[in-house]
Amino acid sequence: MTKLETQELDRDSRAPYREVGRSVPRLEGAAKVTGSAEYIHNLRVPGMLHGKICRSSVAHGRIVGIDSSAALAIEGVHAVITIDEVLTLVANPYYGPAFHDQPILAHGKVRHVGEPVAVVLAADPHVAEEASNLVEIAYEPIEAVFDEVAAARPGAPVIHDVLKPAGMFTDLKYLQGRSGTNVALDARVRRGDVVRGFAESDRIFEHTFRSGKVMHAAFEPIVSVAEMNGHDELTIHSATQSPSFVRSEISRLLGWPENRVRVRTAFLGGGFGAKLYIKLEALVAVCALIVRKPVRIALTMDEQFYTITKHGATVRIKTGVKNDGRMIARQVETFWNGGAYADIGPRVTQKSGFTAAGPYDIEHVALDNFAVYTNEPPAGALRGFGISQVSWAYERQADIIARTLGIDPLDFRRRNILREGRPHVTGTRISNLEIPGVLDLLSDRMEWDRPFDRGTGTIRRGRGLALGLKACISPTTSVAIVHVYGDGSCAVHCGTVDMGQGSDTVMAQVAGEVLGIRAESVQVLHPDTSSTPYDMGTLGSRSTFHMGHAVRMAALSVRAQLLEIAGRAFGVDPTDLACCDAAVVCGDGRRLTLRELMLERFAMQAGNVVGVGSYAPSYEKANPETGQSPDITPFWMLGGAGAEIAVDMETGRINVTKLVNVADVGRAINPSIVERQLIGAAIMQAGFTLFEEMILIDGQVLNASLADYKIPGFLDLPEDLSAAYVEIPHENGPFGAKGVGETGVFSPAPAIANALYDAIGVVVTDLPLTPERVLRAIRKAEGRPMEDD
Repeated sequence: MTKLETQELDRDSRAPYREVGRSVPRLEGAAKVTGSAEYIHNLRVPGMLHGKICRSSVAHGRIVGIDSSAALAIEGVHAVITIDEVLTLVANPYYGPAFHDQPILAHGKVRHVGEPVAVVLAADPHVAEEASNLVEIAYEPIEAVFDEVAAARPGAPVIHDVLKPAGMFTDLKYLQGRSGTNVALDARVRRGDVVRGFAESDRIFEHTFRSGKVMHAAFEPIVSVAEMNGHDELTIHSATQSPSFVRSEISRLLGWPENRVRVRTAFLGGGFGAKLYIKLEALVAVCALIVRKPVRIALTMDEQFYTITKHGATVRIKTGVKNDGRMIARQVETFWNGGAYADIGPRVTQKSGFTAAGPYDIEHVALDNFAVYTNEPPAGALRGFGISQVSWAYERQADIIARTLGIDPLDFRRRNILREGRPHVTGTRISNLEIPGVLDLLSDRMEWDRPFDRGTGTIRRGRGLALGLKACISPTTSVAIVHVYGDGSCAVHCGTVDMGQGSDTVMAQVAGEVLGIRAESVQVLHPDTSSTPYDMGTLGSRSTFHMGHAVRMAALSVRAQLLEIAGRAFGVDPTDLACCDAAVVCGDGRRLTLRELMLERFAMQAGNVVGVGSYAPSYEKANPETGQSPDITPFWMLGGAGAEIAVDMETGRINVTKLVNVADVGRAINPSIVERQLIGAAIMQAGFTLFEEMILIDGQVLNASLADYKIPGFLDLPEDLSAAYVEIPHENGPFGAKGVGETGVFSPAPAIANALYDAIGVVVTDLPLTPERVLRAIRKAEGRPMEDD
């Protein structure tokens, strides 16, 4: 910051920033409401073929024959591609971010119902669909296993003969060659002596909590288009959250240098983790190369149920407490149902697993997390990256402990929370995390101390609250480029994908703040690996922090160059200048607009001033035996939720009447976007809590459509739905900001369940809280179980 800018800051300390902290309307808003925003799903390429996938009908079996003759006889069918054709192009056709375990098309055997076995290509998508139903596939069934705990036991049917870690995560290399097990990863954390801790406890509580698989349900389906450029280059247009990863993985599969593979995307119609890493990109790439024509594959909503899901999980949690409510020992075993292919599951297991003790200061802790293969559809990242599964367990148990000991649930948490400077169970000290402030705000918004109407007759009322803690994943890298063009206009080149979270607007605000220009005047170019630099991916609430840093650094580089140009023009030291109102100003009032500066530099409307920023936070890998690290994350995320509910004792139906979502956000770069993120997350998690559930029998999804899989509608929203946040700038964040995209999903589920517990005193340990499940619990507690219990 220059001397003049410091003086301006001192004059108005209440508003140190002009762009940061302003609720800038979403830059793409007009394009979206007028229908001019680009989505890959709408892309059509001349000469393009449509692909329709033929999928496995069995959960586990050897492929003994594929007969495509009837499909090829249909007029308009161009080709039927199987693994045999793929192998002519790719010798080792396996991909994945954590393990190279997933084949482009089934190779030798299938591992889940719905696995792609062949793809029919035709110019007409309806012809492709008709022909795909005529491909006959014969299987020799193999014993399958679906439950994550059963699959982890010795003697369970083995789904993958050998583990094949990918090179992306070096700390997984030790698993290379491991065989005879479905446990893809076991990650542990040890602090203190948990045996001693339980021996010193006055009370011990043990519970098992479960959450099933759910769907991302992004309204833009997963879609990719591949086309050849000349004879030796490939362009992939894809609705992806990770274009840089897609390029590197496709290049690896083909044995090509990365500069021969271009990956581009546009706006995404939602993602939530479903569009990370490789989904359809490898398949469209090899199809396009085999037939030498552009190929498009777009999944239906039904198909997405078999492509990627949230991890189902079983959490066994044992906690020792003193009579005064202090938790002194905790042991947690979590089994993560990763489905047939690992995807990013081992990272979910490891990075979310080490937070399974919760946001609490517990002296003795043992955490064990197991990523487990099963014969269900693959599981990967879903908003929250596993945190909602573990917070469901530790926050449900927190209320059970508190009420058993006769302690108010809010007071119980206050007695046990981690505070600034205290070590997390991983050994990393807590910093820049406002847990007490979130609890205070939650208490205020819930009016926790006021009298509460408990209901009468068959309608009972209750209220509950919960917290959730997440560590931002690390290590990751983001790179950005900022351009000022000859006319003084500005553009940001970055790999962050705007999928509805407002990242384009936030990056424009960051650049605008540094350069002294309005965010509305900044163009943010969408990811295209031929023109935008590397970014690890739009995931894990990392973009505002990581890419925000990179954009800020790139803009600082541009600003330094502009001030140098202006300094020469004014004959003053550049440190005496400031950027504001799209100009560089001198203390004596002289000013040059950015356009005038470019004319000063290039003597015409020409040239560019370019800045590059690259950001990767510090990180120290955890000890594999103890899970200890002094630097496990660049920043912590904390969410809290409070809920009031009414439950019908005769039907078990829950009506959420009030839901408050609270978060520690560092500094809110765009307050309105932050608030909408928290509201949207609350709605999404309410669906997962009350009714969303993939119903699987023998690996077959029985409700694989939005006709049978209910997501929240307007009539399901609480009458009182609100969001609030604690704003204490993070000392290492860009302008004090940190990520918030996932924070709102950590706590609504246990808060709603804790409200149910408060209302009727019945413990429900499994999600979702459907009327049937709640009614069964009520009847069981009353001693009159339902007939089939």
